[in-house]
Amino acid sequence: MNTPEKKNGPHHFAAAFAAALAQAMATATGSPWPLEAMDGPDPASNKGTPIHFRLTVTGSIAGECYVEFYEPQVTDLVARIVKQPVTELADEHIDALAKVVATATTDLAAALEEKYGKLEFKVDRVAGLAFGGMFVVPLAGPGDEANVQALLYFGGELFDALPDEGNGEPKHKTQENMVSANNLKLVMDVELNVSLRFGQRQMPLREVLELGSGSVIELDRMVDEPVELYLDGKLIARGEAVVVDGNYGLRVTDIPQPVASHLLN
Repeated sequence: MNTPEKKNGPHHFAAAFAAALAQAMATATGSPWPLEAMDGPDPASNKGTPIHFRLTVTGSIAGECYVEFYEPQVTDLVARIVKQPVTELADEHIDALAKVVATATTDLAAALEEKYGKLEFKVDRVAGLAFGGMFVVPLAGPGDEANVQALLYFGGELFDALPDEGNGEPKHKTQENMVSANNLKLVMDVELNVSLRFGQRQMPLREVLELGSGSVIELDRMVDEPVELYLDGKLIARGEAVVVDGNYGLRVTDIPQPVASHLLN
């Protein structure tokens, strides 16, 4: 689902990733694999079992995005990569595709360095994800090849860090987001609502209406993944869930960017 906010930065990022992935795939397969970021087609045109890779970005900007392929297409792509027919996908086949995606992120970091500064990417396969509310850019071949070949979903932190085209440095680096310590002292006693998120998922209305006592809802996060702390809808920390005097709590393990930067209007 596309977020209602319109920003050029994520689309610029997606276009650079599409070009890098196309080049990495062409090198791995020995044949052209044209790909570009699209405003459409409808992501719903993809069919089959999804296969997801998470791209974790660190450096001058930070966050996560997810590239989504579909199993029938992955089978064809992997067959081209390993240079032999693939009748059933195995872990080694997915690993081969993951290596191509990782190669693409190396070129992506180089392409984005001038605009965003030095970036590093980590690629890993994830499963059981639901992308409700995320900003999504379809990646497809041009012209007659415009069937959706991949989808790129942006996590909220990365989406917020990518500025509109022509707006200069990432949002958390700009001068207007530098918080004065003197100003903060004036509001130190203001109480703010923070929320802890263990995960989310997208559910059809039918399943929501069928919920009852004893229903189990599977979320998009593994039990060993960190939970997230949000302030006014913005991610401010990650950590481990703990119990404090019989109540849920959070032991903070990661603060993506200075918390003060989230307090500006």
